[in-house]
Amino acid sequence: MNDETQDPLSRIKDEIVDSFDEELEMQLEEDRLDELVAEGLISEGEATLDRRIYFRELFRLQHELVRLQDWVQYKKLKVVVLFEGRDSAGKGGAIKRVTQRLNPRVCRVVALPAPTERERHQWYFQRYTAHLPTAGEMVLFDRSWYNRAGVERVMGFCSSEELEEFFRSVPDFERMLVRSGIILLKYWFSITDEEQEFRFNMRIQDPLKQWKLSPMDLQSRVHWEEYTLSLIHI
Repeated sequence: MNDETQDPLSRIKDEIVDSFDEELEMQLEEDRLDELVAEGLISEGEATLDRRIYFRELFRLQHELVRLQDWVQYKKLKVVVLFEGRDSAGKGGAIKRVTQRLNPRVCRVVALPAPTERERHQWYFQRYTAHLPTAGEMVLFDRSWYNRAGVERVMGFCSSEELEEFFRSVPDFERMLVRSGIILLKYWFSITDEEQEFRFNMRIQDPLKQWKLSPMDLQSRVHWEEYTLSLIHI
């Protein structure tokens, strides 16, 4: 059934079932999926052609990521990947797929909490530089220094002077990282207003995902337009 015509509650239930499928990805290999279908343990309806294609493509790309990891380690490269975007846009899911089969000693994820009182009075980028990679490492930031241009800007957690200084400093800061030998990649995830509302409702309905919904997420719904305007400046 088309998502646009499907009853919202039915779609939420379907999405929850789909999320359980995703939890099985760590246990399913390409050949094993075919075996389960052949043995009748999974029906064709449960393992549709599209789903098999999805798994095969996922495993293929994850294999490429393992090769990339080996290359980064062999060449002693330093890789930083920033994952930014709207709340519930899929950053966490993408990071999970990327890191599922990688060596945590080579690839690590950094998801910093709100700054402490001490950190609030440090150089803004200081709390991030402490997590930058050494040779042979990949670091994935689940949100990054661009918090200042997004969450902090919209929620009033920084002054206009601090925001202006950020925009003035961030190009130089990133150029400095690149000059030091860091490979810097930046990804932005976005969804529509309607889709974000649906995903928040899904989190409310799914007891396994309720922890993902924070008071700050609810505020992002209220300030949707402000977040949209902030994208112009990023």
